[in-house]
Amino acid sequence: MKKNMGSTDKIIRIIIALVIGVLYYTKTIDGTLALVLGALAIIFALTSFISFCPLYLPFGISTRKKE
Repeated sequence: MKKNMGSTDKIIRIIIALVIGVLYYTKTIDGTLALVLGALAIIFALTSFISFCPLYLPFGISTRKKE
């Protein structure tokens, strides 16, 4: 699995995941919306930690700096 996410992309995804977590914790979101956004937050966090986004692959997108 070749890494295709740059540091800015990872930071943005982690911030979004944290915001969703805070919104859930403060009960701003609930029900189905909370479940959907919670799943999205988990996916964002996982892809950030492994530096690979499977959706970028078919489109040939890479946010990493060229070496």
